[in-house]
Amino acid sequence: MAAPLSEQTIATIKAIAPALQQHGVEITTRMYQRLFQNEEVRAMFDQAAQASGEQPRRLAAAILGYAQNVDKLQNLTGAVARMVRRHVDTGVKAEHYPLVADALLPAIRDVLGEAATDEVLAAWGEAYWFLADILIGKEADLYAEQELA
Repeated sequence: MAAPLSEQTIATIKAIAPALQQHGVEITTRMYQRLFQNEEVRAMFDQAAQASGEQPRRLAAAILGYAQNVDKLQNLTGAVARMVRRHVDTGVKAEHYPLVADALLPAIRDVLGEAATDEVLAAWGEAYWFLADILIGKEADLYAEQELA
């Protein structure tokens, strides 16, 4: 399990939440454009949900929820459980998380421009991997349960 997020990271993430609320869908749309350059990853996603904008909206809401609750992670228990189930249902594995990070962090910079300082991106990198470690662990447990069933 990753070390707890630093107070500085938490403060930075919470401070950028209003920008995420305003530009979240633009960020996630840009992230998916980057991510889908990998055809194998693209094939894992419901392209109708992409075309309708449903998936970018859902992810933007999840990222905003994380930013707003980064200091109260217990508020995200249900959302994390749903995300884990969806990830396992669609075959997400630990090796996919670096691909998302490599698409998300530049998308934040693309959309937020100068507001996405190195400090902001470092905080988001730390926060992303903190959450990714939680998801990867819970997904591994669910995959193991399914193998036993």
